[in-house]
Amino acid sequence: MSYMKDIQVRQLPSLNAQDLGRAFRAERKAQGKSQAGIAAQIGTKRQTIVALEAGRNVGLYTVFAALAALGKGLLIADPRAELDRLDEYFGDEDERA
Repeated sequence: MSYMKDIQVRQLPSLNAQDLGRAFRAERKAQGKSQAGIAAQIGTKRQTIVALEAGRNVGLYTVFAALAALGKGLLIADPRAELDRLDEYFGDEDERA
């Protein structure tokens, strides 16, 4: 799928539920949305969103619905950085000098 090559990943992937929860919370806050608002939008309780943000076990359907409420989705990515893309993470050596 050639369209995948055009995706620019600026953050390292979430490797566990706690990472995903922290990323979700940061994005929710950046968008100015409340836990209660997301919960109401997807038809669940606010406590479920609290659990998701804490990295606790919530249903996969809930994760996808909550991400969609933020206009986000999941991308399956290799957590190992490709050597030819390291400059995207750390910048060009000439730029740092």
